[in-house]
Amino acid sequence: MKPISPVIAGVPEVIFAKDQPEYLPLPAVKCDDGTVLSRWKLTWVERWQIFIHGNLWLCQLTFNQPLQPQRPSVYPPSVRMGKGNI
Repeated sequence: MKPISPVIAGVPEVIFAKDQPEYLPLPAVKCDDGTVLSRWKLTWVERWQIFIHGNLWLCQLTFNQPLQPQRPSVYPPSVRMGKGNI
């Protein structure tokens, strides 16, 4: 699985961890309200694993800070430009 760009065609992106070699650079759309949206591409093997087993694990690095809300989805978000709400 790898992050892909563009996250949403025609919407400006930021790159998180661009100069941090210990992490993968993450293209994302960052909205005015603090929402960050990224898009990921699964390999055929990963797709097959999800199809057969129905599981998706999400590992979050919190560095012992409060956990941020997450919303994994297989559907593209609806984006309203202006204030950057998703």
